[in-house]
Amino acid sequence: MKTYLATIVNLKSMKKIFIISMGLLLSFSEQVIGEEILDKVNGNKNNEVNVLCSSDLYNLVQQWVGHYSVLNPKSQIDLMVANPDELFEATAFEANLGIISDKYFKSIKGKNLWKILIGREVIVPIINSNNPFLDKINLQGISAKDLAELLLTAKTKSWESLFGSDEFVPLNYYYIEDVSINSEVADFISVKQIPVTGIKASDGQELVSLIQNDPLGFGFCKLTDVINSDNQDLAENIKLFPIDKNANGKLDYFEKIYDNVNDFSRGIWIGKYPKTLITEIYSVSNGFPTNETKVAFLKYALTDGQQFLITNGFSELTYSEIKSKLEKLINPQVITVPTTNQYASYKLLLYVFIALIILLTAGIFLNALMRKRVTNFKILKKGVPDHPKVINENSLIIPNGLYYDKTHTWAFMEKDGIVRVGIDDFIQHMTGQITRIEMKNPGDQLKKNDLLFSLIQDGKHLNIHAPFTGKIIDINEILVTNPSRINSSPYTEGWVYLIEPSNWLREIQFLRMAGRYKEWLKNEFQRLKDLFSTTINMKTAEFNFVTYQEGGELKDNLLKDFGPQLWEDFQKHFIDTSEFS
Repeated sequence: MKTYLATIVNLKSMKKIFIISMGLLLSFSEQVIGEEILDKVNGNKNNEVNVLCSSDLYNLVQQWVGHYSVLNPKSQIDLMVANPDELFEATAFEANLGIISDKYFKSIKGKNLWKILIGREVIVPIINSNNPFLDKINLQGISAKDLAELLLTAKTKSWESLFGSDEFVPLNYYYIEDVSINSEVADFISVKQIPVTGIKASDGQELVSLIQNDPLGFGFCKLTDVINSDNQDLAENIKLFPIDKNANGKLDYFEKIYDNVNDFSRGIWIGKYPKTLITEIYSVSNGFPTNETKVAFLKYALTDGQQFLITNGFSELTYSEIKSKLEKLINPQVITVPTTNQYASYKLLLYVFIALIILLTAGIFLNALMRKRVTNFKILKKGVPDHPKVINENSLIIPNGLYYDKTHTWAFMEKDGIVRVGIDDFIQHMTGQITRIEMKNPGDQLKKNDLLFSLIQDGKHLNIHAPFTGKIIDINEILVTNPSRINSSPYTEGWVYLIEPSNWLREIQFLRMAGRYKEWLKNEFQRLKDLFSTTINMKTAEFNFVTYQEGGELKDNLLKDFGPQLWEDFQKHFIDTSEFS
C-alpha cells in the first residue's frame, strides 16, 4: 500500500512538472516562430556571410574568400580572425561560418556545432628510396615506441638500433624548426618535446632535398613537401617510412598504405594512419547551413578551393571523401516566410503535437507501471540478455553442387549448358538488405574479372566481378523491383544472370566446390577480424561489430552501419584483390 501511495504521489508530482514544462514549451515555441518570421521579414540576406577562422588558417581562408568572391561577385563574404571562444559565440548566428583546425576545435569540443571536414595537414616520416634497409623497413615498419627510442637516445643514432644490423650504420636525422610538425611528432611518441639532435634544414623543401641525396637520411615533413606537383606522386628518391600502427613488430597487410600517394591518402581517410600526425580542418556552423551563400562557399571549398590547400601546406581530400561531403550538403533546408494563416496553422499543429506527446508519455508510463512486476520476473527468468546475431563460416548457407569464386559469386550449369550466376551467402550477410542492383543487359559480353553487377545499399555499393567469360542471356527481372530478394534467397529466387560461357572447362578450374570454399571462408573471417579490429576503435559503441564471446565473433550485417569508406576498404581487400589460398 505504501508503494502504491508513493506511486500516486510521484504521478501527481510528474503531472505538475509536465504542465509547467508544456507551458514553457508553448511560450518558447511561439517566441521562436515569431522571431524566425521577423528575421525573414526584416531581410536576413541570403547572399551575405561572415567567415571567421583560427589564426593558423588565415592565409588559406583569405585565398578562398578572395577567389570565391571573384567567381561570385554578387555574394558578400567578410573574413576575420577569431579565437575559439569568439568563433563559437559567433557561429550562433546563421550568417556566420567558422573555419578552424582541430587543434583549436578541441577547445570547443562538446559544444553543439555542426561541422564538416574540408582539408587536413599530414605529417609523414620519409627516407631515401635507396636506403639499404628498405626491405626490412617494408616488412617491419616503425612503431611509436621504436621512434621514441630513436629520437630520445644520444646524438649518435644508427639504423642498427631499429633492425639489428651486425655493423654500425649511422642514421642521419634531419629536422626543421616547425612547431606544428614537432608538436605532432611529440604527441605521436608521447613526449612533451623532441630534443634537437640532428641536421637542421631551413624548411620542408630543403629537408626533402637533403634526404633525396642521402641514402641513410630520415626525417619528418608535411605530406605536401614530398608530392611532385607534375604527377601527384612522391618526389624522386623518396619513400614514406611505413608506421607499424598496432606495434606488433611487423607491417600487416591492412597497414600497407605507403606504396603511392593515392593508397596513402585513402588510408588516412579510412583511419589507418595515426591521428596524432594529422591536423584536420573543419567548417563549423550553428546547425545544418540554410544560408545559400554559406552552402555555396562550402561546396566551393570542397571543389575549386582544394587547389589552395597544397600551396598552403595542407593536403587535399580524396575524391571519394569530397563526394561524400558534397552529398552531406545536398538539398539544404530552405526556410520560407509563412503567411498569417500559415503561422496560425503552425501553432495549431504545434498544440496537436504537444497533446499527442502528453498522451503518449502518460500511456507509456502507465503501461510500464502495470508491467513492472512481469518485466522483473522475465528478467530474472531470462538471466542474460540476447546477444546480437553473429556469423562465421559454419553459420552460412553453402549448397553443394555449385561452383564458388573468390569474388563471392556462385555458378551452376543448367542442362542446356547455360550457367546461372548469383552472390553467395557471405556477401549478403556483410551488406545487409540491398536497396538496388545495377545490372548489365542481355547480350552484353563479359570477360573473367569484368564488372558483373553492383550491389547498392542506401548509396553505398560493392562491385562484383565476373567469375568466368561469356555472354549474358537473361537477367532476373524480379531484382529490378525487389532487390532484397537477393538477401532472402541468394541461391534460388535471388539469382542475377543466365550466362552462356565461352571458356567454361578451363575457367572452372579456378573455381571451388562447397567444401574447399567453406575452408577458404574461414580464413576470410579471420582477415575481417584483423582488418576491422585495426581500423576501427573497438571501444566506440557506435561500431560495436564484434561480440566478445567465444573468441570474438563478427556481427551479422557487418557493413550496414558503416560509411562508404569502409565499404571501399572491404571492396579493395575482400573482392578486388582477394585470392584463393
